[in-house]
Amino acid sequence: MLEKVKKEDLDKQILRAGILAELDAINLYEQMASLTENADLKKVLLDVAKEEKEHVGEFQYLLLKYDAQQAKELEEGMDEVKELLGE
Repeated sequence: MLEKVKKEDLDKQILRAGILAELDAINLYEQMASLTENADLKKVLLDVAKEEKEHVGEFQYLLLKYDAQQAKELEEGMDEVKELLGE
């Protein structure tokens, strides 16, 4: 997957892959938590999902730091939604 990435883009692609992996993990843990009737297991699964969300934030911070275009597009997207919602 990352073999064909240009050297100057490699770190950004690694960060995006990390974000994707964390989002997949969050979905999995939250889905499993919604399926179980075991309160202890549910509590642990939701706590682990919360930790994965922190990891997304860590990767996203670095991605926005190293990819100015990504940061610009993210800001524009947020502004667009705010406008649509009248905020």
